[in-house]
Amino acid sequence: MKVLLLSRYGPMGASSRVRYLQYLPYLRSHGMDVSVVPLFSDAYLRSLYEGRARWRDVIAGYMRRVRALLQARRFDAVIIEKELFPFLPAFAERLLRAAGVPYVVDYDDALFHRYDLHSSKLVRGVLGRKIDVVMRDAAVVVAGNDYLADRARGAGASSVELIPTVVDTERYQPRQTPPNETPVIGWIGTPKTSRYLQPLLPVFEALQARMPVRVVAVGARPEDFAGTPVETRPWSEETEVQSIQQFDIGIMPLTDSSWERGKCGYKLIQYMACGVPVVASPVGVNSVIVKPGENGLLACDDEWEKQLTTLIQDAELRRSFGSRGRKDVEDWYSLEVQAPRLLEVLSSTRPSKPDSQKALKND
Repeated sequence: MKVLLLSRYGPMGASSRVRYLQYLPYLRSHGMDVSVVPLFSDAYLRSLYEGRARWRDVIAGYMRRVRALLQARRFDAVIIEKELFPFLPAFAERLLRAAGVPYVVDYDDALFHRYDLHSSKLVRGVLGRKIDVVMRDAAVVVAGNDYLADRARGAGASSVELIPTVVDTERYQPRQTPPNETPVIGWIGTPKTSRYLQPLLPVFEALQARMPVRVVAVGARPEDFAGTPVETRPWSEETEVQSIQQFDIGIMPLTDSSWERGKCGYKLIQYMACGVPVVASPVGVNSVIVKPGENGLLACDDEWEKQLTTLIQDAELRRSFGSRGRKDVEDWYSLEVQAPRLLEVLSSTRPSKPDSQKALKND
């Protein structure tokens, strides 16, 4: 089966990496010939993290996508990560459907809110229902959580599959060394998402005034946290597991809004896979992943200091939560469990051969 994967980014983009690129060895080992064409280059992503726009990269990406689509009929199915052309109507997806090329579209965040909740009345009017059209015309919508799946069903999608964001449990392993003498509260993400840490800075200051504790943010810009209790560390794909293994507590604070309710809790899965207990805001899928009192704790705005204090002071509780979290990942949030499900979803898009062709083949 020949599949064209039109990803958003290359390996540098976390969403593309964890939603599809990490599945490629499994899919190829099971007979799928997958060709990958990212929309945006790593150079574009680096400039985005640095707060600079590179329009020439955007134009080059759109041209690359047009060329890829001209070859789409050579494939049995197309995987679209989110949409084909951001901030353009869904004409390309409609052409795919009209050409008889089945496509699977994947969502790991509430992309539809980028349009239907946009501050511009014009964008809301022209693109507000765009993603609903993309979902409705898809052979299958793959959603990372119930919030996204509910939107797809409401849009009239004919088939919706819920596949969570996962990690490779062979690569993500609990650390084998004792807990840090001074407990480390850790966070991992990107410069764009480190804003969720800002409301917790007073909490970190209060904790450090009462007890020995360090706060480490992997992937955050140093200048964004200069003069605060937060120590920043660079992120790389090669060192991300080792970085998380140095944490004693992993955190995922979020604000409660429509966009955040569509997130898939990837960093929680990363922490838990490394046997790290978690504290998270009870927003969206966080309330599904975190089982309070079993693998971690949930914390509303005024509860963070209390919940973090509980875990900082009880090393045995951290060990127990971490062990249970690792098992939860192995049972559901792992590449090993979800890869066969994704293979089945993609295989379901293959058109069945007419009975006459089957008979000729049997003869």
